Amino acid sequence: MDSTRRAHMEKVHKETAAERHKAIPIYEHITAYPIEKLVELSKLEFAIMDCEDDTARHEILSQYVTLRDSIKMIDNPPEKIYLWEDGKIPTMTEYTDNSNYRYFHDPDFSPYFLEVLVPEDVDPKGAVITIAGGQQGMNAINECYEICRNFNDLGYQGFILHCRPNASPWNAYECGVDVARAIRIIRNNAEKYRLPENRIAVAGFSNGGIAGDNCIRYNSGDQAVSDHFPDYVPDELDEFYGAPDAFLCVYGARHIGTDFDYSRVVYPPAFFATGLDDIRGCENMYDVVNDLLKRGVMVEIHSFAGQPHGYAGWKIYDGVGRPNFDLWVNLADNFMQNAYSAKK
Repeated sequence: MDSTRRAHMEKVHKETAAERHKAIPIYEHITAYPIEKLVELSKLEFAIMDCEDDTARHEILSQYVTLRDSIKMIDNPPEKIYLWEDGKIPTMTEYTDNSNYRYFHDPDFSPYFLEVLVPEDVDPKGAVITIAGGQQGMNAINECYEICRNFNDLGYQGFILHCRPNASPWNAYECGVDVARAIRIIRNNAEKYRLPENRIAVAGFSNGGIAGDNCIRYNSGDQAVSDHFPDYVPDELDEFYGAPDAFLCVYGARHIGTDFDYSRVVYPPAFFATGLDDIRGCENMYDVVNDLLKRGVMVEIHSFAGQPHGYAGWKIYDGVGRPNFDLWVNLADNFMQNAYSAKK
């Protein structure tokens, strides 16, 4: 991003952050609201950030506020499934103020997930937990909700996880332990979800991919939550394995140079998809894949011509999506089934 564009984005953020922040709880309880309204709202948000004319931008913001305030919950909305009991969230970061709206989530944020399930007459092939990129927010529309629907069509139970994002402002341990907790809750409820307990995948997009990697980094193998959070008191959910059975990393491989200690890590079969126009994403992906291959991890890698960073599930916005890149969903389905079969 050049300096002119960066200055513009900073200006717009300062002008509009308070109003856009009010929409985060709506975007992040996506199953409780009419999806077409959320898509419409997020399109206005894109327009706000792109508009360089002050008068026109203020008019778009006015439309945005009117639409946001008109969006009402559906009848009998699906509930959020919180990961931690009050006062028991493993925590390292001291975070008390978000008055400048730097972060999507306020200090009182409590992580949770949402269900996007297949019909009762479908025998699920497994589960896919989706984690949106950035700080999540409206990215959950295309990178979680639409992707869950794609995997529903292939026979998977879908889940949208809103964990503490990596470095926004929390750290890798806090981010990773939230992902692990969601996995443990779903394993514990495998019968309810009609799932094989050992077929739970994490699909992370951009920063969500780093969240999945953090989960594996600090919660796989014989690692326990208390290893990293000494004051943590284990409960019955800690008896369940906290790392995924497969990892789908979509333009979200860890950054080159990250200090990653594999000594206690058991890395699951890993699937990577990135656009060739996402130069840094490709560099990160190739570095991580080579690292995993050296350690005998089952890996599949795909890079797609003409695809920049982002845009997974974009069909929910324009009805077209990215036909070439969107092939990753079916490829990931085949990868997961092969990986699960190999474990038998």
